[in-house]
Amino acid sequence: MSNRKEDTPSRIVRRAYEQKHKDERKQKNAVWGTSIDREYAEEINAFLKQYGLTKVRLIVEGYKTLQAQYDPNKIE
Repeated sequence: MSNRKEDTPSRIVRRAYEQKHKDERKQKNAVWGTSIDREYAEEINAFLKQYGLTKVRLIVEGYKTLQAQYDPNKIE
């Protein structure tokens, strides 16, 4: 048995909205379920926090760097 919170009018509305827009969100965004060692993740998080960066920016900049490294003629 799950210990689900009590249904309130706002929770019911929110669930209906989320269900209705589920496919739209899946088309718009990708979620990569991955994991790394906790110590390494904490080091990365500390770095990002120190410089005010987001994980999305880390991914984008890392991708651009790898793109330049592997195929320098294909940079956008």
